[in-house]
Amino acid sequence: MDEVFLKGMEFFGRHGVMPEEQVLGQRFVVHMRMEGDYRAASESDELAEAVDYARVFERVRERVEGPPVRLLERLAALIAQDVLTDWPAVARVSVQVDKPGAPIAGVFATAGVRVSRTRTD
Repeated sequence: MDEVFLKGMEFFGRHGVMPEEQVLGQRFVVHMRMEGDYRAASESDELAEAVDYARVFERVRERVEGPPVRLLERLAALIAQDVLTDWPAVARVSVQVDKPGAPIAGVFATAGVRVSRTRTD
């Protein structure tokens, strides 16, 4: 299984359970792994045969900067669904969404979730 990945994609979004999170917004960091059989791209050397990670980045941006959801689980699942729908060569996707500014009373680096989805889910 081959893998294409994007790490540390940063966007401003308005997701969260607390009403002020959806008003004020905050930074979200997304990491993604997309697994599949990418031999066609490796043999042809053509972008049309590959998972175009610039287009994936833009699709993730649309989702994170778009309409708010309450839970990170929902946001990550929607991103995974987008990738599986838009890129048929991807057989499995893992999406991690970090929320460094999560409303937690304490010192922490980030809070987040990771979901994995396959084409057969």
